[in-house]
Amino acid sequence: MAGRRTSGGTEGNGAALASGRVTDALRDAILSGRLRPGSRVRQEELAEEYGISRIPVREALRQLESEGLVILVPNSGAWISKLDRAECIEIYKIRERLEPLALSESSANLSPETLARLEDLVSRIEAADGIDEFLQLDREFHLLSYEGARMPQLAQMIHKFWNTTQQYRRAFAASVGKAGMAAVHHEHRLILEALKRRDGEQAGLILYGHIRRTRLQLEQHTEMFA
Repeated sequence: MAGRRTSGGTEGNGAALASGRVTDALRDAILSGRLRPGSRVRQEELAEEYGISRIPVREALRQLESEGLVILVPNSGAWISKLDRAECIEIYKIRERLEPLALSESSANLSPETLARLEDLVSRIEAADGIDEFLQLDREFHLLSYEGARMPQLAQMIHKFWNTTQQYRRAFAASVGKAGMAAVHHEHRLILEALKRRDGEQAGLILYGHIRRTRLQLEQHTEMFA
């Protein structure tokens, strides 16, 4: 009996590891733009590629669905999430309210080490070479700045919204030009300085304007939602 339990546990661990590998690989491909919004994800092809059964592939897709990156349609298949214009604008309006709350709650709890990391990220964002590097560093800066909020439900919602709007941040970064990026960098500096003063309210106000400006920019570019 003990041997069978160990074998079952080993098989279960193997399936979990396989599912984790697929989840990580797909997440990276989606967030980096290698898998396009609206494209189909074929379970059988993934199972063959990774040399595993479809069970861990299905588990990976369920996890990515919970993160807002994949849409599962019963009796049909899986697709990379794609938002229409109304959905995107709605999510940005929600983000304008939720993320300043997270930032203001986080401000008092950020360690000196975290503040130093945020300052380093601001400098690296300004020196970023290309859109992909900018998006990665920008994401790390904002999500790290919310780390002290100690509100797990809020954090989960924010992470999901960041995932589902990743493609639009990419389009925004490609469209704003040097002047627009200068404004982004300036706002990052203002947020950082407010956090260093432990002024969560001011940091939240700056962040509200930061997200709102992106939304207004997106609203002007209907071609992004084709």
